[in-house]
Amino acid sequence: MHKDNHHIKVSLTNNPYEIIIGNNSLECIGDELCKIGFKQGLKVLVVSNKEVSDHYGNCIIKSLIKNKYNPKLLVLKAGEEQKNQSSIDLIHDAAYEGRLERGSLMIALGGGVIGDMTGFAAATWLRGIHVVQIPTTLLSMVDASIGGKTGINHSKGKNLIGAFHQPKLVLIDPKTLFTLPTREFRAGMAEIIKYGVISDLELFELLERQDNISDLLRIKEKLLIEVIKRSAKSKADIVVKDEKESGVRAFLNYGHTFGHVIENLCGYGKWLHGEAVAMGMVAVGQLAVQRGLWKEIDAKRQAKLIEKAGLPTKWPVLEIEHVLSSLKGDKKVKNGKVSFVMPLKIGDVKLFNNISNKEIHECLQRLS
Repeated sequence: MHKDNHHIKVSLTNNPYEIIIGNNSLECIGDELCKIGFKQGLKVLVVSNKEVSDHYGNCIIKSLIKNKYNPKLLVLKAGEEQKNQSSIDLIHDAAYEGRLERGSLMIALGGGVIGDMTGFAAATWLRGIHVVQIPTTLLSMVDASIGGKTGINHSKGKNLIGAFHQPKLVLIDPKTLFTLPTREFRAGMAEIIKYGVISDLELFELLERQDNISDLLRIKEKLLIEVIKRSAKSKADIVVKDEKESGVRAFLNYGHTFGHVIENLCGYGKWLHGEAVAMGMVAVGQLAVQRGLWKEIDAKRQAKLIEKAGLPTKWPVLEIEHVLSSLKGDKKVKNGKVSFVMPLKIGDVKLFNNISNKEIHECLQRLS
């Protein structure tokens, strides 16, 4: 029935796993768990939010019961502002009440927030139990669910508390995107464009050739699966080279350094993560042009593609001093110097950590 599923291997030395991509693959989560060795009778805590669980919760629970697992569903409130310690407490309480043991499993069913929180709760319950990621937003399919980065926000910044905890499986069903709001879908396209710029010129050009990449209903099924597959593979390849983010994994932060500034200073509710990353990519593209690293024509191609995806490209009105101080609080600061991933050409980037305040100042002035 699901012979059309695509399998991508994440070949880590200690915790290898697969990413499975296929329409209607949700209904075979139970079968997939059997295949990777989870025994019957296993206690499973499925963590989701109302919007997602209303659509897909039953399907998951049914598949688990059919395969003789023992599932419970925990429904949390949706939204980035829920990504905090109180939500982790709720997951841990449910784990305690459900008597989850070392061999038990948590399943994250939802977007990046649910994935990050469930992953972190699994990493910290009994010093680490299994987790499976079932991402239901485009952003989480191509980014957050792959690679084992889990975490929650601290009142002073995003994702400051977390752990690396690899999933046992990532199951992606592109059909779940049809219940996603258009704005969320477009936010996910930002990360896909990011993969094009950092490592996949072919993907970038494929997107450039399309008439429409901003409206899911006008995108052909085959193309959708292809871009998810290519992006997930890019992420998987980088994670395998650098599991704990000491080298090339930093390339995944392309557009994110300025993006986090926008999220921090405008408040998490104003812009979606993907929208902030889109503006961040345009900003860092400007910085690269200014340094003579990148051609103006490539910066324009990037901005045009971001616009085509229905995403914002204009830097918001922010005090430059506030931007500089927000940059200093970023996780990617080393010895007080802010690092930026900058493009050299489409499909190739490099990390630079010698960016002066003066350069950033000039870049922001040119953007405003």
